[in-house]
Amino acid sequence: MRARPSSEVTSLGEAWTLLGLTGPAEGAALTAAFRAAIKAARPDQAGGDEARFRKVIAAWRLVQAQAGQPALAAPAASARAPAPPPVVILTARQALEGGPVSVALGTRRLKVHAPAGLRSGERLRLRGGAADGADLHLPVLIRAADGLNVIGDDLYMDWPVARRLVEDGGRIEIDTHAGPRSAWIVAGQEPLRLRLRGLGLPARGSRPQGHLFVTLIPSEDAPSAAEDLLVRFTRVWTPDRLAA
Repeated sequence: MRARPSSEVTSLGEAWTLLGLTGPAEGAALTAAFRAAIKAARPDQAGGDEARFRKVIAAWRLVQAQAGQPALAAPAASARAPAPPPVVILTARQALEGGPVSVALGTRRLKVHAPAGLRSGERLRLRGGAADGADLHLPVLIRAADGLNVIGDDLYMDWPVARRLVEDGGRIEIDTHAGPRSAWIVAGQEPLRLRLRGLGLPARGSRPQGHLFVTLIPSEDAPSAAEDLLVRFTRVWTPDRLAA
């Protein structure tokens, strides 16, 4: 026995239900019902589904055939599901601060505004971006860049620290995206990871403020705490500043 294709519609009752109708309709009412049903079923829209998209088209054709109208009169709908929407790629900085992002949409390249605090897996709404004027909901992906990685609400980075300081413990200063931050490490601390509260992605909707996790990398080249302090002092008190 041949399996029934998932897009097959075998009765008018099923077709009317798929089109959101309770009974026969024609003309403008039928066209309006089809447009609403096909828009809601589009797989590139939030809540859409490819199987339902194909069934809505099959239902339209069945209703047209029963009414004796040409089956090809469906308004601007293709049996092939539309291509998936483009992914909005953000760096960690862009996710932190928000701002304009370039998105390729077919042959067009658009600039959209990404609000601060977007997370990977969320969707960015692009008003009127679809070919039929409908809104697009573009999936977001945050990629590691400039030494920052994003996982969930939190940021991650590495920071070199003198091996002697790891062994003896003491104060370190870390250059973060939010400026210098001081921290203390305990002699022989394991694992070598610090949490700087509130320096992750900003709170957005139901998502809380994230944190910054810093992995300390023991290095022979990293300056000691005293050497680091001297370097910072030298940067501030240059001869030009003293002359002023």
